[in-house]
Amino acid sequence: MRKGYSSRRYNGQMPMEQGMELALVDAAATEALGASLAQAFPGADRGFAVLYLEGELGAGKTTCARSLLRGLGAVGLIRSPTFTLVEDYRLGTLTCVHVDLYRLQGPVEVDELGLRDYLTPNCLLLIEWPERGGEAVPAADLELSLRYANGGRRGRLKAHTALGIEWLDDLRLDNKLASYVFNLT
Repeated sequence: MRKGYSSRRYNGQMPMEQGMELALVDAAATEALGASLAQAFPGADRGFAVLYLEGELGAGKTTCARSLLRGLGAVGLIRSPTFTLVEDYRLGTLTCVHVDLYRLQGPVEVDELGLRDYLTPNCLLLIEWPERGGEAVPAADLELSLRYANGGRRGRLKAHTALGIEWLDDLRLDNKLASYVFNLT
């Protein structure tokens, strides 16, 4: 559990981690994952939700985030938060906040972004480079790690909370991802 943030419990206990691995052969596969994440998103009406996007430069974090945002209803230009650090999108009752911490030096700089102000019901935080924020970053419900593999990308999803498990379970029901999935845990 991250300092200053509550962790969500499932039936009084922390849920077991669950995961899924995907072979993402090209950018279209990464976009399909983002669209499926949007479709499977169980909502954040019970509290805020956090998705970590981890991986090397160019691994597809922003591509996936853009596709997810489009799937949730974002229209028009979806900017990468590489230089602005934070981009927010009001999508009906849901607020999506896309954050890129790559250029930050640690928790103090992350605190200055005011992420705590977004930790309210009906808010989804998409956080790229969460490891750069240390304890100042809220814990993930779902974590997506992307890495280069065999001329494409490999994606690993890990659920850390009851909400993350629900999100991952809903994602498993999406037949459009079936050809990319190669391991369920």
